[in-house]
Amino acid sequence: MSLIKRNANFPSFPALFDDLFSRELFNWNNSNFSATSTTVPSVNIRETNDSFEVEMAAPGMEKKDFNISLEGNTLTIASQKQHRKENDEGGYSRREFSYQSFQRSFELPKEVVDDEKIAARYENGLLHLTIPKKEEAKKKAPRLIEIG
Repeated sequence: MSLIKRNANFPSFPALFDDLFSRELFNWNNSNFSATSTTVPSVNIRETNDSFEVEMAAPGMEKKDFNISLEGNTLTIASQKQHRKENDEGGYSRREFSYQSFQRSFELPKEVVDDEKIAARYENGLLHLTIPKKEEAKKKAPRLIEIG
């Protein structure tokens, strides 16, 4: 039996291989940065038989910080939050400002979505939207056809 000493400064082949393919080197369009290099919240979209469920991670926000609008078949989720803190002590002034905003837009399939019944709620740092489907767009259970 022989022992092989590995160089701790050089990763093993499997680790190097996993690291290389876990990065999104070739997917330039899939990023959470806007054209101005600001971060944009991540969104999960799940389709069920009855609706589309949208979850957006936006920790530290409040319900009043969001503006959700529907124009035609474009659903837009936008947010603006401004924080201003001023402190005057011992002849020194300290002013801190922070401003964060984002906007994400999604095209809804007009013939599938019941846009009059879209609902939204915000809790625990997640914005949840439920976008119901029209009755005629919902999948129906398979119907058995008898042979006559």
